[in-house]
Order: sequence, then structure tokens, then C-alpha cells
Amino acid sequence: MQARKRFMSLDPTKLPDPPMPSYTFTVYHRDVFEKSKFKDYDSLLDNRLARCHARASYLASILESQNGAIRGEVLELVPKSTDAFYRNGEYVATFLIGTQMIKNYLLIDTGSDLVWWQCGPCVACYKQDQPLYDSTASKTFRIIGCDKYSLRCRTVDPAFQCNQENFECRYDLVYGDHVQTKGFIADDLITFNLDDHRTIRITFGCSKDQTGEKNFSAFSAGILGLGRGDGQYSLPSQFGGHIMSMCLPTFNSGKPSILSFHTSKWPRATSAKLLFNYRYPIFYYVNIYKVFVNDREVPVSPSWWKFTSDMNGGMIVDTGTTFTRLPHDFYVVFRYIYRAEVEDIPMVEDPGNIFDTCYKEDPSGRNLYFPVVKLYFGSVNSSTMLLLTQERVIVNYRGVYCLAFVGWDSDLSILGMTQLQGVGLTFDSSTSTLSFDIDACD
Repeated sequence: MQARKRFMSLDPTKLPDPPMPSYTFTVYHRDVFEKSKFKDYDSLLDNRLARCHARASYLASILESQNGAIRGEVLELVPKSTDAFYRNGEYVATFLIGTQMIKNYLLIDTGSDLVWWQCGPCVACYKQDQPLYDSTASKTFRIIGCDKYSLRCRTVDPAFQCNQENFECRYDLVYGDHVQTKGFIADDLITFNLDDHRTIRITFGCSKDQTGEKNFSAFSAGILGLGRGDGQYSLPSQFGGHIMSMCLPTFNSGKPSILSFHTSKWPRATSAKLLFNYRYPIFYYVNIYKVFVNDREVPVSPSWWKFTSDMNGGMIVDTGTTFTRLPHDFYVVFRYIYRAEVEDIPMVEDPGNIFDTCYKEDPSGRNLYFPVVKLYFGSVNSSTMLLLTQERVIVNYRGVYCLAFVGWDSDLSILGMTQLQGVGLTFDSSTSTLSFDIDACD
């Protein structure tokens, strides 16, 4: 493993947008759009770390709350000097919207179940880098009517209400960092630039008012909710079928990848079971069973990963969390074994950052090889093992190599995107499985 070099910024306007068949979208990592804001790789990584911290804190706050609410205040926020909050995802998907086929990028989020984007004419829209979708200019735009008993307005959720004056299904979402989006539920056509420009009608949040202490990021026009379950507004629910597959590009590749529904082109070599948590049905829980470093098992009982009596704990897969989070007591044992397995690489005594296990670069510039991490789901065999090596285990940060896992004071574990970058993911609701195919993207 060699040290990272100073990166060059890419021009987002020149990013390729290859033709995609029906139910398939182009995906980019957000850093492709934001590199120009940072002076070097380390400052970019600092921002990614802040986003990861805020996202994980948000997930812990809702998954360990007493009432199981999906929305509410974040218990722990990043310092106010950053503009990174839990609403920020790590990947975006390209959409062609309405009769004018306005091209917008939406943040992919497996932890929410509403698709929304900024919808002109606006009351208060933030500045975005793409053209603003204008509902009055689209000949296929429709407002979805409702009444107080309407099934198309999720009135059991306090954020959604049927307006009895104009019978619009209105929503008012307040995020943990006090950013707010307001609008109403509508539908319109999206276009796929293959298959003779096939169009599909989807339901979305027509967001008219985005206000708060901070704005949303200009590189995206809204959020693409991919949450699990039968929520009527999430994209998987709207598309039906049982397959959702995605290959998320490595953070520094700059290359596009795909998000697809109904089909998966990968062999599904390794699979985990998707577990249902009735308190939090929107999240993708997996049946983590054992963890090995090289061939040494981290010695904890498989019951460690079971849900607690109040349905907390377990492990979720989350596209918005960068680094895998592990409960502190487990992480301490995991870290001890990892350090013991590292050979002939000097350790940094006090790295002084979020990572606590870091190693020095070789003065001669030779490649360094670190221990592998094996995650087993349900049982210990080759078909249930996710093998993590090199950049899925170690991150280069400020001139040292650090273990890319984080311990924290929560029973929840989060399998993050550093570990899954470049991995083909196939979510199959018919078999309740999530499959992993290494190096399927780049």
C-alpha cells in the first residue's frame, strides 16, 4: 500500500452520463463534485470524517430512542465549524425529470423512504449546481390529491398532513441540524436514455421551501430514499419487484457506476440474511456472525450480534456512513488482535485523530501489506464470508495508515462504505438476502 498523492479536481460538467436501460441509474461518489472545495486529500478526508460522525450519531439517536421515532433531533452533532450533517449521503444518482428531462443528482439514502427534490417555482430553494426542476413547465406533472382517510398521504406520520383546504398531501421534514424541507406529494415522469427513452411515473416530494440554519449541499437537488419495507414513497416500493442492486464506486476513482432495479448482473458469491426489525423496518439489518483478522477469530459469542429485548443492537448496512462502527467493547478486542497480526510495520503511538490504530509509512516507499478482515454472516464458510483487504481495511490519513474501523458507545454496528466501496450489492427481498461481490465496480 503506497501513500496517496495530492489529487486533481474533476470538472463535474464533463462527467460521462452513459445511456442506461429502464430502472437503471448512473451513480457517482459525492467527492467527484466537491473536490475543488478542498486544498488536498487530507482536508477532503476530514470533511468525510465529519459527515460520517454526524450520520452515525443520527442513526444511533433514532435506533436507541425510547419511542423508535424515525425523525427527531440528533443527540450528538459535529462541531459547528463544519457544514456536514447526517442528511448528507455519500453517493448520488442521476435523474432525468419531467417533459423537459431536467438532469438532477439525488443523494442516495438507504436510511430514508421518501424521494424528494427541489421543485420550482420555489418559496425558498437553496442554490443548486444543476438546473432547477419547474413543475409548471412539465406537462406530465400531477399533484396527488388526498383526504383525511387517503392511503396516498401517510398521515400516520406527523410530518405528513392532508391539507383540507386544497386536498394536497403536505409534508414538513425537520432534519437534526435544523435544515427543513416543506412541500407536497406529486408525481411525474422520469426518463431512461436507452430503451427508446422509456418513461416511468414516480411519486415524489415536490419540495418548495428549504430553510434552516444551514442549506443543503449545492451538488444535489434532493434525496433518493431507498429504505427497506413497504413504505409507499421509497423508490424500491414504487418500482416493485424484489431486486435492487448497486455498485458504489471507490471514493477516489471518479468513475460512474450503477443503481439498478429488477436485475443484478453479479453472481452473488457471498450472501448475508436480511433481518427484519419490527421497530425499525426501514433499515437493512444483516446477520453478522463472526469476525476474523487473518485466521484469528475475535472471541465473542455470536449472541453478541443479536437484537436486544427492545430490538436495539445488530448491524445495519448504510450508504451514508463512511467507516464501519463497532460497539466499544467488541472493538477493543478486535483492535488488540489486529495490532497483534501486523508484522514489521511501526505503529504510531499517538495518532491524534479519530483513528487509534495507525502505522508509519515505509521511508523507502515500499508497498505495505496489512492483515485482512473476514466478516461471516450466519455461519463460517466461503459463501458467507466477506473478505476485506487493503483499502477496505486501512485508510491513509495525514501521512500514516490507520485502521478504518471506529469503536463507539452504542450497541448498534454499522457496516460502512469504506468496507463496501467497489463491492456489488444485491438486495433481494424474495429471499431476504444481501449479496456481496468484491471488485464488481471498477
